[in-house]
Amino acid sequence: MSLSIDINIEAGAWDDLADAPALIEAALAAAATTARRRFAKNTEVSVLLTDDAAVRSLNHAWRAQDKPTNVLSFPARPIAGQPPHLGDIALAYETTMREAKSEGKSPGDHVSHLAVHGFLHLLGYDHETPDEAEAMEALERAALARLGIADPYEGSEPAATGHAP
Repeated sequence: MSLSIDINIEAGAWDDLADAPALIEAALAAAATTARRRFAKNTEVSVLLTDDAAVRSLNHAWRAQDKPTNVLSFPARPIAGQPPHLGDIALAYETTMREAKSEGKSPGDHVSHLAVHGFLHLLGYDHETPDEAEAMEALERAALARLGIADPYEGSEPAATGHAP
């Protein structure tokens, strides 16, 4: 895989999950392999580990939703003469940790799932319709299985919700 992953930790609370960068790198590699994507040399993706306030602001500015969410993805458009950039992913610490706890998942497994989910959005996958949700969730399950992470959707219907898991 020829993917350069730039992880920026903006919120200090992420220090509580010190292995988050390594988990995210592994998750993106698993998602790329599962989606059978190869990338041009020096292809970049940026990941921002931030807090609910920052994600709420981004969500409001870009999606007209004045609330935090767990993960946001911003696919990039190619710029001539620049290295290829797939886009940006932002994860909100408080929402992510709250969801992990309420769903009985380990924080690391949930972060990995959100990273895979956000990355698949950068590759053009979506979950606005039941068919799209089913296809995207199948890729998520397969990528997470590569990492030894249990099916995060076990027992649930495919979600055509327009928001992250």
